[in-house]
Amino acid sequence: MNTPFVTTDWLAQHLSDPNLVVLDGSWHMPAANRDPRAEYLAGHIPGAVFFDIDAVADTSTDLPHMLPSPNDFARMAGALGIGEEMTIVVYDEVGLFSAPRVWWTFKTMGARDVRILEGGGPKWRAKRRSIATGQVSRAATTFRASFDPARVVNFDTVRARSKDHGAQIADARAPGRFTAQVPEPRAGLRGGHIPGSVNVPVGSLTVDGKLRPLAELQALFAEQRLDLSKPIITSCGSGLTAASLALALELSGASQVAVYDGSWTEWGGRKDAEVEV
Repeated sequence: MNTPFVTTDWLAQHLSDPNLVVLDGSWHMPAANRDPRAEYLAGHIPGAVFFDIDAVADTSTDLPHMLPSPNDFARMAGALGIGEEMTIVVYDEVGLFSAPRVWWTFKTMGARDVRILEGGGPKWRAKRRSIATGQVSRAATTFRASFDPARVVNFDTVRARSKDHGAQIADARAPGRFTAQVPEPRAGLRGGHIPGSVNVPVGSLTVDGKLRPLAELQALFAEQRLDLSKPIITSCGSGLTAASLALALELSGASQVAVYDGSWTEWGGRKDAEVEV
């Protein structure tokens, strides 16, 4: 398969494959007032394991759901019954919101075959496919992490690339947050954006829980003068929708895309970070 997406038909046909694992990677903004774990327990794709984005993370920092170390990730993924040689299919209950963050995480940690369920849980339910309830536990296995440093950047790298223009920076937040006309949802953060960055709102990338056609995505990136042949760094509020933007860019032909994991939660909270409004 040349696409990271699988259809509900494909997944229904392969649910019993011994080398396949399905992950519910649902996560919601606090304002949504949704509990993804409770929703998972109430109903999920049969055999799916709940992947807690906030738990499979670096707990030594105050920044939300930062990537853990490769060793820590390997331990946590293995405990969930996930091996790096498995076919991993991720979905969320919005359609396409948090699943790309899980996709990106596993790709960054060296998983061989990571897919996203097109349309997610809503599409699965719309097809009236079977739903299971309760917790799913798989036998623990070994995940051998192979960290790809080219897929993630930190504060120092972003600040350097912002100053020397060594990479294009694309921000997936909503326009009002990018221009500081709308307050940040997290307390204590300044409004605005990383100097030199352009705004590509994540909401502009999808229609009905699916990515727009590639031609439309490429036109959208061209409007923002993003050169897909040159390095691009994606950012957002906390590193989650930056992964959706990275996914769309990679599918559109961008060859060097990295996610700024700390994103605006880190940048907007640091007094030594320059901000444009």
